[in-house]
Amino acid sequence: MNEDCLKLTVYFGERKRAGHRFVADALLDLYERHEIATSVLLRGVEGFGLRHHLRTDSSLTLSEDLPAVAIAVDTRERIEALLDEAAELTSSGLVTLERARMQTGEVQAVSLPAELQEATKLTVYLGRQERVYRVPAFVAVCDLLHRRGIAGATTLLGVDGTAHGVRERARFFARNEDVPMMVIAVGSGEQIARVLPELGGLLRRPLITLERVRVCKRDGELLETPHQLPGTDKHGMALWQKLMVYNSEAALHDGQPIHRALTRQLRRSGASGSTTLRGIWGFHGDHAPHGDRALQLGRHVPTLTIIIDTPERIAESFAVIDQLTNERGLVTSEMVPAMRATAAQNRRGGVRLAKYRF
Repeated sequence: MNEDCLKLTVYFGERKRAGHRFVADALLDLYERHEIATSVLLRGVEGFGLRHHLRTDSSLTLSEDLPAVAIAVDTRERIEALLDEAAELTSSGLVTLERARMQTGEVQAVSLPAELQEATKLTVYLGRQERVYRVPAFVAVCDLLHRRGIAGATTLLGVDGTAHGVRERARFFARNEDVPMMVIAVGSGEQIARVLPELGGLLRRPLITLERVRVCKRDGELLETPHQLPGTDKHGMALWQKLMVYNSEAALHDGQPIHRALTRQLRRSGASGSTTLRGIWGFHGDHAPHGDRALQLGRHVPTLTIIIDTPERIAESFAVIDQLTNERGLVTSEMVPAMRATAAQNRRGGVRLAKYRF
């Protein structure tokens, strides 16, 4: 199946509550009831929000409420059916709604754009214990993408979610075979189009999404700055931008990992927030796929830092990012219709996500 879909992403603190339940549990219960094709709950390792409270796993006192990201992907009808309830559950935080192309079952060849600096973001949704010829599926996927010259890929481990409409939650003393995880890769439209049929043949039950992005930096080379955008679109929807910084925990700036230096400088610069996710496997550029290994000193896993903000503040944030990624890493930008989901906004007649049309 090859069809348009919507990707709903909610950014919040993992200890945030909706009534007597944690927001994370309430959101995943909602996705389970609606039998969402794929959803995944990711735990961040560092970040801050509008109040600029730093939360990081590098400090015991600051690690009690780490950032969390809940992603749900399905057809337009299924996602629109739960938008209002998802927004009500998120009394603070950020909700974004993005359009993507979803492929399941027999993966078909597609024609993707090849404009200047324009690229395609490929996301492959897998199960934790899924295997390809006795090799973990995420390793096989990253190896294939690396061999085909894709710019980079990052594997993120989920702790809860739905897979093909069925709830799969990580538990102690269990194999957690089908708990969702995701591989995010960026490459040219031509490269991604060529590798899609191979991915389809590699996986038993493929579920893949495609999105358009623009590459701003690659391995220290500045290709372009984020485009200037108006504050709202023709529907009155807040029009924000998303920057994604792909790097490695081993990449340092003044003795500390780049993603930690980035979080602190963005916080000082007045950015609205950022979230860093730590991968378990991946690659960027010519470096072979890698992750943590026994007996090694330091961490060598990939990291992904996400910054979503107004166009004006994105320009300021990009100056910080440009300075810290002067040697390695991949930086992409994309437009996101965004809404800060608060009950007060809804009562005041703010933008209702369910009524939005692309």
